[in-house]
Amino acid sequence: MKDSKVFFEAVAVLVGTIIGAGVLGIPYVVYQSGFIGGAILMALISVAVLIMNLYLGEIVLSTRTDHQLTGYAEKYLGKTGKYFMFGSVVFGFYGALLAYLIGEGQALAALTGGSPLVYSLIFFAFAALLVFIGLTVIKKAEFLLTLTILFIVIVIFFWGLGYLDFNNLGEFNLAKILIPYGVIFFSVSGASAIPELRRVLKGKERLVKKSIVVGTAIPFVVYVIFTFIVVGVAGFRVTEVATVGLGEVMGRSMIIFGNLFAFFTMATSFLTLGLALKNTYHFDFKLKHGLSWFLTVSLPLVIFLAGLNDFVKVMGTVGAIGGGLEGILIGLIYLKVKSQRERRPEYELPKSPWLVFLLSLIFVGGIIYAIWTF
Repeated sequence: MKDSKVFFEAVAVLVGTIIGAGVLGIPYVVYQSGFIGGAILMALISVAVLIMNLYLGEIVLSTRTDHQLTGYAEKYLGKTGKYFMFGSVVFGFYGALLAYLIGEGQALAALTGGSPLVYSLIFFAFAALLVFIGLTVIKKAEFLLTLTILFIVIVIFFWGLGYLDFNNLGEFNLAKILIPYGVIFFSVSGASAIPELRRVLKGKERLVKKSIVVGTAIPFVVYVIFTFIVVGVAGFRVTEVATVGLGEVMGRSMIIFGNLFAFFTMATSFLTLGLALKNTYHFDFKLKHGLSWFLTVSLPLVIFLAGLNDFVKVMGTVGAIGGGLEGILIGLIYLKVKSQRERRPEYELPKSPWLVFLLSLIFVGGIIYAIWTF
């Protein structure tokens, strides 16, 4: 019974990190590629991410001391690896904060009418204040929030079945199959949770592999279900923030329910990431609290006011570039740790440089594609 409890806690850590506001952007890009092609791509990317998560799981189990991603990169790849990993993590944080700032304006405008720009700025003012205060209760509520998201997705699925049009789901266009790549990558990534997952399973490290597999599979299933119902119901009316278009098709009740779901999902994601980034500056780089806060919240606001306000494009670019670079570095660390491990891990994957090379090639291709389309 105790093993089951700690196993589910570990799975919840990974699922809670992966499932977030990215779920709201997937249906828009999947509709452009066709649901069938999008679902296939989602499965392939999820498998690639699962492999990288398992690599990282073996890395943390092979190392005696606890680290975050930048710490493992420094330990096995040196200072250069540390700075590249830090760059990919911070790039992902800033991109996500910008995406949520954009999305909140769209969700609030759908709820009450008015200008998305004004609502984004109002949301930013309150969220920036909360990040400054430092509400750690947000992190503690992550598990409850994850359960709430799963429940709401199930409600939306059954609610939408009566509006489902299978004609919206039959398109397959191979030429457009890569359109959802970056947004899907953004939405399924959660490598930063693996070190924490290992800490949750302290003394029961044999459960790490199983926890990673289950914790990576659950978001994939949730995303497929949510995308299926949104694309099937909304069709060409799918919007960048999925619940906006869903409400336009299903009526006022869904506008309220769906966009409240979107608002709270993006708000908690913004606060969680904002606090994490502020603490990175404050604790890891020894910057003062006020400066750490300013560096955290100012850049997303400046970029937003400069005119970059495409919710999906931001997520897609961040996912492909930040996630791709992170994946490449994890692969390199994994190859290095095979000959430098400090303890025998509870599971071992085959040392396969060709697989690491293939995955890295895919990630590099995704980075190039994202820059080209941006």
